[in-house]
Amino acid sequence: MELISCMRWYLIQSRPHAEVKASQHLRRQGFETYMPRYLKLRRHARRIEKIPAPLFPNYLFAAVDIASQRWLSIDSTIGVSRLVRNGDHPTAVPNSVLETLKCREDSNGYVQLDHRPNFSPGDKVCVLGGAFQDCFGLFEGMSGRDRVAILLELLGRKVRVVLASEFIEAA
Repeated sequence: MELISCMRWYLIQSRPHAEVKASQHLRRQGFETYMPRYLKLRRHARRIEKIPAPLFPNYLFAAVDIASQRWLSIDSTIGVSRLVRNGDHPTAVPNSVLETLKCREDSNGYVQLDHRPNFSPGDKVCVLGGAFQDCFGLFEGMSGRDRVAILLELLGRKVRVVLASEFIEAA
């Protein structure tokens, strides 16, 4: 008689900043893991750079066959805070959630996010980089896929400037 594998995805809460460590130790125990990451914009020393970061800080997914694997050991794994449960039973994550995340990954394995800013026309914004760094302006609207149009006060008049959406933040 052949055993049918019942692998399902479950949510694991890791200790702070220990997602990678938790993933490594879970894989050593035979669990498949998935930790979606994206490229986060980090502003440091007047520079903006993209760095890999977890899409869900302090969380990762693990594929577990509750019937055949020793899943209770997950809670005592290095880097893991707990297996998310509903009462005493682990709560499964629908496969469609992980499929959607994996479909949004680029060739390097990073989840691509929509970079549409949540500004309304007239909102005050600050420019983070480029020639107009640290200038303040008013959000005018979207101009293309990842570009925004803002109005800057330059030389006594308002000038329309188009920038990449990642170069502005709410003022």
